[in-house]
Amino acid sequence: MTNHDPRPFTTLRLDALPLRVAHADEMAVVLDDPALYTYTGGAPEAADALRARYARQTAGSPDPGVRWWNWVLRVRDEDRLAGYVQATVDVREAEAEIAWVVGTRWQGRGYAKEAASGLVNHLTGAGTGTGPMRTVVAHIHPDHVASGAVAATAGLVPTEVWCDGERRWERGQERCREARREPVG
Repeated sequence: MTNHDPRPFTTLRLDALPLRVAHADEMAVVLDDPALYTYTGGAPEAADALRARYARQTAGSPDPGVRWWNWVLRVRDEDRLAGYVQATVDVREAEAEIAWVVGTRWQGRGYAKEAASGLVNHLTGAGTGTGPMRTVVAHIHPDHVASGAVAATAGLVPTEVWCDGERRWERGQERCREARREPVG
């Protein structure tokens, strides 16, 4: 692990492990349902395609001020992968854009809410190695009610900002506004 790799974190039932190319075979099975791509586009990828993508992701961002952090989610009691969380971290702005996916076979158990909340806590705490993030954002399709519920549980609130048909959800917005205000006097 380099100093740019994400640090693992845990929740009550999940271990968030830094993504490795070796996870591709198991993740290809986890992500094999076309329904997972209804709101985000795309389609299930074979293990070879995931290996290539994971190699690019784990190589890291070409921008030295940006980290591409990806974790697979291992359900501790089952010792099986069930999905992933990711964050694009801008260390200069102390902002992270996050996303989460839980395979359909593991949905309905609260894993996405647990993982997203754990990720936000991890990013806004001191354990990342880059300092706490002031702002955490996610972009969510307006019809994806389940993802909105996940974001709300993780402490994000919808904003009036839209990007490519998705609404920006944000945590830390008020603190950032306060930090940018000029002193009165």
